[in-house]
Amino acid sequence: MNPEALQTLQTHLLTALTSVPEETRRLFHGRGRCWPGLEQITVDWLQGVMLVSLFKQPEPTQLDNLMSTLLALTVTPAWQQSKAHTLAVQHRYLPDSLTQWLVGEALDEWTLVEGGLRYRIDLGKKQNNGLFLDMRYGRDWVRANASGKRVLNLFAYTCGFSVAAIAGGAQHVVNLDMSRAALSRGRDNHRLNGHDLSQVSFLGHDLFKSWGKVINSGPYDLVIIDPPTFQKGSFLLTKDYQRVLRRLPELLCATGTVLACSNDPATGPDFLIDGVTREAPGLKFVERLANPPEFPDADMECGLKALVFTRDDGCAV
Repeated sequence: MNPEALQTLQTHLLTALTSVPEETRRLFHGRGRCWPGLEQITVDWLQGVMLVSLFKQPEPTQLDNLMSTLLALTVTPAWQQSKAHTLAVQHRYLPDSLTQWLVGEALDEWTLVEGGLRYRIDLGKKQNNGLFLDMRYGRDWVRANASGKRVLNLFAYTCGFSVAAIAGGAQHVVNLDMSRAALSRGRDNHRLNGHDLSQVSFLGHDLFKSWGKVINSGPYDLVIIDPPTFQKGSFLLTKDYQRVLRRLPELLCATGTVLACSNDPATGPDFLIDGVTREAPGLKFVERLANPPEFPDADMECGLKALVFTRDDGCAV
């Protein structure tokens, strides 16, 4: 994070602030490795809140220079024009992901809008705030393809896919996640959008100990699989994803569709395509969804993978 890199960041953010989006968006994605020296920084626009995330501890002098660069932004006409009121820096490399509030009051919660839908997020107390912005096109795709369908949302987290599915006319969504607190926030997100909760189920269970409950609620027209890369004691992507894929025959209806996702930079789309071919050969690969343009990557194989599979015509799953 040398002076030249910080100048690049400042220029990028000044440009972004002159025409901030109406909805929440990533403003700077250093983790895509397109800007040397800024690989461990991201900046998100949370509709009035600018959240800067650091994923690796900088040298003390570098950190001081970064803070000075960020604070200098807040006295520019671009900052005033954007109507930004809060600037926070989250130190993601620390065990507690400490958040520093440089400008504005500390916020525990905040409400975002994406695609006209509302989501409640946490600020300042958790590593992840509750909505992964790189999955925006995935939620759009679910909303566009959920009408009349029964949907299973595995590793549901705060139920962003579920909110999108109900908004798109889904008949019913079953959300499963080990974290009951995350599912509680999912209920909040549905309520924020005025959804009928009788159309939504929330299962706070370990998936691998709860196949019976999941299967009994099926079959499903659409299964969404969006697991963490690693969750201590419960999920390792390279080992456990195949255990989910081989259950698809029991979960899907005769014309079912799967949205299989991975955000592991160490595995490309072939990891999912080969896994589905091996574990559920009755499915065929249809397309990989594009990633939002605000998430550029020097190697798109390393970025978010969201792949669509459908039942192959004439084949049993």
